[in-house]
Amino acid sequence: MGHIGFGRAAVKACGSVAVAAACLLVAALTPAFARTQLNGAGATFPYPLYSKWFSDYHNLDPDIQINYQSIGSGGGIRQLLQGTVDFGATDGPMTDEQLGSAKVPILHIPTVLGAVVPTYNVPGTSAELRFSPETLAGIFLGTISKWNDPSLVKDNPGVTLPATDIVVVHRSDGSGTTYIWTDYLSKVSAQWLAKVGKGTSVNWPAGLGAKGNEGVSGLVKQTPGAIGYVELIYAIQNNLPYGKVRNREGVFVKANLDSVTEAARGAAENMPEDFRVSITDPPGKESYPISSFTWLLVPQRIEDPSKAKVLVGFLRWMLSEGQKVAPKLHYAPLPEPVVKKVQKSIDKIAY
Repeated sequence: MGHIGFGRAAVKACGSVAVAAACLLVAALTPAFARTQLNGAGATFPYPLYSKWFSDYHNLDPDIQINYQSIGSGGGIRQLLQGTVDFGATDGPMTDEQLGSAKVPILHIPTVLGAVVPTYNVPGTSAELRFSPETLAGIFLGTISKWNDPSLVKDNPGVTLPATDIVVVHRSDGSGTTYIWTDYLSKVSAQWLAKVGKGTSVNWPAGLGAKGNEGVSGLVKQTPGAIGYVELIYAIQNNLPYGKVRNREGVFVKANLDSVTEAARGAAENMPEDFRVSITDPPGKESYPISSFTWLLVPQRIEDPSKAKVLVGFLRWMLSEGQKVAPKLHYAPLPEPVVKKVQKSIDKIAY
C-alpha cells in the first residue's frame, strides 16, 4: 500500500482527533480500492519489451501495477489454464487441445514480431558466420559435430574454422522460442520433422539445456565451441555474435527490423481470425526465415471488472503508444492491417 503522509496536519484539518481517525481510515483504505494489480507469466522472448511496457504504463497511472514472470511460454500457458495469473504470454500458439481445456475462451493477442537467431562462441573466429537450413538442422540433430565440418565450410567460404567440437545449447524449459526454432527446422528438414518435430518442449538429440533466453545466452557466452538459439535482443544485450541464415530464396539474411517485418508481410494480409499463425520460412528475398509474432493470452471473459478495464486499457495503449517503443529494443511493430484486426479482437473481452 505504501506510506500515507497523514499526521498532525490531518488532525488539524479534520477538526478533532475522532474525525481525524476517520479520515485516517478513509485515506488508508482508498488506495487499496483504487490500485489494480495484474499478474502475468510466460514467454522470455518478449520479456525485455514487456518489462519496459509495464513500467511505462505504471508511470502513466501509478495506481496500476502489472507484474510479469518471465518463466517461458509453457509455464505461462500452464499458469493461465490453472487460473493463477490474469494473463499469459507465448511465442508458440496454444494447441486446440489446450484451448479446449480452458474454463473460458482464450484470445491470442499479437503484440510485436521478433527473431530467433543462432548465436555462437567459436574460438579464434571473428567473422560473421552464415548458416544454411541443412547445416542448422545437422548441428541440432548432432550429425554435424565439428566447427570445421564441410557443411559449415561450404556456408562460409574464405573463413578459417577451427576443428573445435560443437556444443549445442538448447532450452530446458517449455519455451516459445523453442517452438519457433523447431517449427522452422521442421519446415526445412524432413529428417528433423521425422525425428524431433516441433513444440515448446522436444526430445533433443544433442546438447545441454539452459533455462530461459537468459540461460541460453549465458551458457553460450561461457562455453567455447557453443551454439544456441535466442531471441535477437538477448544476443545483442550479451554482445554475442549471431549468424545470417539462408532463406528459401537462397539469400543469407541477418535478423533486423527490416528483415523481420518483411517476413510478416504476407501473413499480415492473410491473418487468421484467431491470430495463430506461423511465419517461419516465409517467401521473400529480404525475409529473415526464423521470425515470429508473439502473443499475450487473455481470457475472453474476466470476472473482476476493475482488472478487465485495466487490461483492456493496457492492450489499447500497447497497440498505439507501445508499438513506438518496440524498435528501440529490436522488435518489429505489428503491421497496420494486424493492428486493426487486433483492435476488433479486444472488443470481444467481456466483463
